[in-house]
Amino acid sequence: MRRYFILNKPYGVLSQFTREEPHHRTLGDLFRFPPDVYPLGRLDRDSEGLLIVTNDKKLNHLLLDPTHAHRRTYLVQVEGIPGQEALAHLQNGVSIRLGKTSHTTLPARARLLLQAPGIPERDPPIRYRKSVPDSWIELELKEGKNRQVRRMCAAVGFPVLRLIRFKIEKLELQDIEWGKVREMDGKMLYDLLGIKR
Repeated sequence: MRRYFILNKPYGVLSQFTREEPHHRTLGDLFRFPPDVYPLGRLDRDSEGLLIVTNDKKLNHLLLDPTHAHRRTYLVQVEGIPGQEALAHLQNGVSIRLGKTSHTTLPARARLLLQAPGIPERDPPIRYRKSVPDSWIELELKEGKNRQVRRMCAAVGFPVLRLIRFKIEKLELQDIEWGKVREMDGKMLYDLLGIKR
């Protein structure tokens, strides 16, 4: 039987079920998942937000294969206030390092948010510097390279303080609290992701 869960991953939790160190928190600490499920894609330990957990191998292929180019939208708190030039650079593609190779990111959407999104403070809180302001941008990508959002923002001079994935296509976190899990109907999930079954 195929099962589908969406969750709001908190900061400090690994996107896996196996601990790498005894003190690490994993997805199994958040919810009692069936034994045959696994996360689709990853969020770094220090990133937060939307994650899909399932045993549907077909969905795994369709969602993660780069040829399908699903939109992923992030809320990104950065150090400093990006201007139009930096935002245009993010939109047009920036060169980032992936191991020993260089990669130019695909065109993206980037916009500066005029006010902070109405989300709870992170636990533990981010580091603040009195001499440097911070701001939030919304960034929409159609690819998912390793630590791509962090590398992109650093490449244009705005280090990431907090990173939250809140949307994949039309699937949104909505009212799922940090650390909470919701089981979903497979047809509804496919429809929200814009994937034909």
